[in-house]
Amino acid sequence: MEFVEPIRDTEKIRTMKLYLRKRSRRDFLLFVLGINTGLRISQMLELLCSDVIENDTPRDFLNIKTKCQTERVYLNQKVKQALSSYLKQKNLNHDDFLFGSSNKKRPITRQQAYRIINQAAVSAGIHDKIGTHTLRKTFGYHAYKQGIAVSLLQKRFNHETRGATLRYIGINDDEKAEPPLMDVNL
Repeated sequence: MEFVEPIRDTEKIRTMKLYLRKRSRRDFLLFVLGINTGLRISQMLELLCSDVIENDTPRDFLNIKTKCQTERVYLNQKVKQALSSYLKQKNLNHDDFLFGSSNKKRPITRQQAYRIINQAAVSAGIHDKIGTHTLRKTFGYHAYKQGIAVSLLQKRFNHETRGATLRYIGINDDEKAEPPLMDVNL
């Protein structure tokens, strides 16, 4: 497996979103869901409409089954907006795959997801190596940059060490955050 990079530049993310929104609401949702949740592409492709919608309204949380437990994954406003827009356009049943192929009985393939992401990246002028893990890494990179604790990202990504998580999300030594000033001021 080749090493792929997160998308660090928010302007490039915006350009990719514009490209995907014009092209396909399904593809736009795939991208938005990936960069806002950090789910694996395999987890996203397995989603059914019933996993994300309840009473015709997007859920607040996804329940993702892992090997040992069920993880609750928050769906933010960007995801809910993309989801609502997609579902208004499509006539999907609760037991349909969210990212269905032209044959609704199956989801799109990992290879198709790769092509979708790669074409959007090329259209945005991204020359880094891009793959399906790019969405997950982009989520981690920007969450870290916004102050989310590495320990929480480590848990989300199921990594053994803090260092593995920092390498995975593309944080080099120059980018490591300064530890916060711990002053309880009693």
